[in-house]
Amino acid sequence: MKKIITTDKAPAPIGPYNQAVLSGNTLYTSGQIAIDAETGELVLDSIKIETTKVMENMKAVLEAAEMTFENVVKSSIFISDMKNFKEINEVYAQYFNEETAPARETVEVANLPKYVNVEISMIAVK
Repeated sequence: MKKIITTDKAPAPIGPYNQAVLSGNTLYTSGQIAIDAETGELVLDSIKIETTKVMENMKAVLEAAEMTFENVVKSSIFISDMKNFKEINEVYAQYFNEETAPARETVEVANLPKYVNVEISMIAVK
């Protein structure tokens, strides 16, 4: 059985999907990009600011499922330019305890929705 997780503290989906789906004790999030939930505007001032907005959006989705970043077991990071890896990683690292950080992959892709620079999805377990 699955439960749809939604919050107005993260941007609404821009297609036929949900912010997250809880199946049993496992949460599968959709990818988050740097959209401000209140204004609907992209936050692209710098790669660090963009990544922070992505992580804050993800935090809101996790909280809607009564979870935190400590519950995350897997992250997928999609970036448009591997040259941004270091700065993205610096921001990402602020949200996790290095000793209990999740498994992760970071993949450079040709394009992302709305031509953003970074998109992150996660799997979390209660």
